[in-house]
Amino acid sequence: MAYQDRMPIGELARLTGTKVNTIRFYETEGLLHQPLRTAAGRRIYNGADVRRLTFIRKGRDLGFSLDIVREMLALADHPDQSCKAVDGIAREQIAAIDRKIADLTILRGELDRMIKACQNGMVAECKILDALTLPAKGQA
Repeated sequence: MAYQDRMPIGELARLTGTKVNTIRFYETEGLLHQPLRTAAGRRIYNGADVRRLTFIRKGRDLGFSLDIVREMLALADHPDQSCKAVDGIAREQIAAIDRKIADLTILRGELDRMIKACQNGMVAECKILDALTLPAKGQA
């Protein structure tokens, strides 16, 4: 990744595939350090900002919450520590993904069941729509 030492927010956005508003949000949330400013008040960034934002983006892409990304950034800022905490965070994320997969498998099964109940008749008798409809008043 080629970048310059002093770049505007648009260049940081381009290099990291991040929207400008998202960069500002990460600054507000304390995930990114407040940038240096030009005499005109424009934000300027450097290679360390590119690396930190890339870290945040990749963490978010892996499904980590902002709080977990913040925690991992704090750990990354102290490279002399054991990575046991990072390992634990990653294992917790895998467990969360496994739970989501199990939930999605159940949802898929329910949709399969509704599709199999469908007779491809008229909409008025559609079993899929019936399964999604609330019971009429007076019915429980």
